Amino acid sequence: MTRFVWILVAGALLLAGCSEAPTGRSRLALVPEGMLAQMGEQSFAEMRRRRPAVTGTPANALVQCVTREVAAAAGAVYPGVTLPDAWEVVLFEDPSPNAFALPGGRIGVHTGLMRVAESPAQLAAVIGHEVAHVLAEHGNERLTQQLGIRAVLLVVGLFSGGDLAGEPLMRALGLGAHLGIALPFSRAHEEEADAMGLAIMAEAGFDPRESTALWRNMAAAGDGQPPEFLSTHPAHESRIQGLEAAMDAALARYRDADPARCG
Repeated sequence: MTRFVWILVAGALLLAGCSEAPTGRSRLALVPEGMLAQMGEQSFAEMRRRRPAVTGTPANALVQCVTREVAAAAGAVYPGVTLPDAWEVVLFEDPSPNAFALPGGRIGVHTGLMRVAESPAQLAAVIGHEVAHVLAEHGNERLTQQLGIRAVLLVVGLFSGGDLAGEPLMRALGLGAHLGIALPFSRAHEEEADAMGLAIMAEAGFDPRESTALWRNMAAAGDGQPPEFLSTHPAHESRIQGLEAAMDAALARYRDADPARCG
């Protein structure tokens, strides 16, 4: 392929990949949704192999209930966003205070989070934040940045061939579970997910003021330092200030919502 044709193809993909996040922010996301869903499925399967799932407990019932409420509210707050047909939610036995949501509709919550999130509303703050990452396609944006335009073009070309070429390519590029689960988001993404998650939890009937209490608990759990999974995230106080700036709008939404019936 000549350099001129590459430029034309790259330009066409750039135009196609330019879109708006649910908040109206411009973004560039070039990786096909099918590939992201495949990566999410592989990452979740790996998590299942490495960590035992907790079932049949009040904690798991709470996680399932909060996620149902949050997922339903996400569609109400952002009706123009395509949501997964169903969310697969697993409580993993893991002491770290963590949770994640993957493309394709998979959510993992660690048991360690249940010791930091002291109420259903605090749990909803975390799950709303993680669901917001998926709705805003932050993983696609970061993966686009990581791979670079030419690599993304290669991915698109291989994946569109209809075979499994994408899987060995992901291995060769060192992708897979690391990018599917531990991909660090930018601070702009974190702030956007905080704002979106706050609106979502309020719409679901969870008191949004509990979000700031959660992050104070997180700070205490980490002796003032972010837990490992938050190492690229904003400082706790900066995050709390951002949440408080959006609190009035969230409280107005919360007052109009039906109370959540979890826990």
